[in-house]
Amino acid sequence: MAEAQSPMFAKFGKSFPAGTVLFREGDKGEEMFILQSGKVKISKKIRGVEKTLATLEKGEFFGEMAILNDKPRSASAETIEDCDMLVIDRKTFETLLRSNVEIAIRFIKRLADRLRETNDQMEALMIRDNTSRLVNILAKLVREKKGAISISIDELAGMAGIEGEQAKMILEKLASVRILTLGADEHVSIANQEQVDRLLRYLEMREIFGEMV
Repeated sequence: MAEAQSPMFAKFGKSFPAGTVLFREGDKGEEMFILQSGKVKISKKIRGVEKTLATLEKGEFFGEMAILNDKPRSASAETIEDCDMLVIDRKTFETLLRSNVEIAIRFIKRLADRLRETNDQMEALMIRDNTSRLVNILAKLVREKKGAISISIDELAGMAGIEGEQAKMILEKLASVRILTLGADEHVSIANQEQVDRLLRYLEMREIFGEMV
C-alpha cells in the first residue's frame, strides 16, 4: 500500500490481517495505534453482550488512554479488514505531544469528540426497550450521514448491546412496515429520515406515557 512507502510507516508501521485482536479489555497498554488503511472495531462487554463502541477508519487513532493514564485497556480492538497502522509506544507518543502543538490540538479535539460520542452511547444504553435502542441508533446514524445509510445487522446489534437474532427480529418488523429495507446480504438500508424520526418520537412517547394508555 502507499502508506507502506512513507518514512513514518517505515519507522513505526505494521500490517495486520483481518480478524487480528490488537488488545483486549483489561490488558495492560503499552502502545497506541494510528490507522493508515482498513477498519478496526472497538468493543466492550456490557451485561455479557459484546457492544461495538466504534468502527474506526483511516486517519483515526486509538489505544491512547491506557498509555496516558497507565491503566488497563477499557475496551477491545480487532481488525475487521486488512490494516496498516502506525504503532506508537508511550515514550514516542509523549514526545510527539510535547514537540508538536498541532498534533496536541488535534488529539484534544478528538478526545472531546469521543467524550460526546460516549455520552450519546450511554444515553442509548439507558433506554430499556431493545426496539427503542435500535431506532435511536438508526436515527442518529441517518442524521450524521445526512441521508441514506447502509449497515449490517451485526454492526447494529453490537452498537445496541443486544444479540444478533434479537436485532434481526426487530429489524424485520420495521422492514414489514417500510421503515427500512433489509437486503439479502443482511444489510439495513434507510433512505427516509422523516420516517425514522417519526417512529423515534412515537417510541419516546410510549416510554414516557406507556403505563397511562
